[in-house]
Amino acid sequence: MLQALDAGEVRRWAAGCVQALGAHREAIDRINVFPVADNDTGSNLLHTVRAALDALLHAPAETAGAALGALARGALAGARGNSGVIVSQLLRGLAAELADAGTITGPGLRAALAHGAKLATAAVSEPVAGTMLTVLDAAAAGARGADTLAEVAESAARAAAEA
Repeated sequence: MLQALDAGEVRRWAAGCVQALGAHREAIDRINVFPVADNDTGSNLLHTVRAALDALLHAPAETAGAALGALARGALAGARGNSGVIVSQLLRGLAAELADAGTITGPGLRAALAHGAKLATAAVSEPVAGTMLTVLDAAAAGARGADTLAEVAESAARAAAEA
């Protein structure tokens, strides 16, 4: 079990996110109803996270913090739609909290999730319950009682899925 994430693990995580979004894009598009039922949230998320990964793959990132910074810059530059902006701000929060981190540990990830959820909510002029902001807040709250990297990730994922 991983105890910490280095830059390589951050790259693998980002690639996994792109792969998962690619596999579930159409399903996410179908459930998209807010702020309008335009059926593009999955597509917008995929485009944004692909842009983030592309930026990381073209940036020399030797630390986990630098890798997150590259992801955040790429996501912001490639953000599409409200969901893309929200993801870019989540990544911005992760990157800001972990900027100096050589590796990411459980306590660092826990703090970064909280900061990322806060920035994502602040990026929306009128946050609405029941949206992806609710899921991000739930993930951050779920991680609060956890300590190891695995516990933080599992607790956050469980809370997000329940939300």
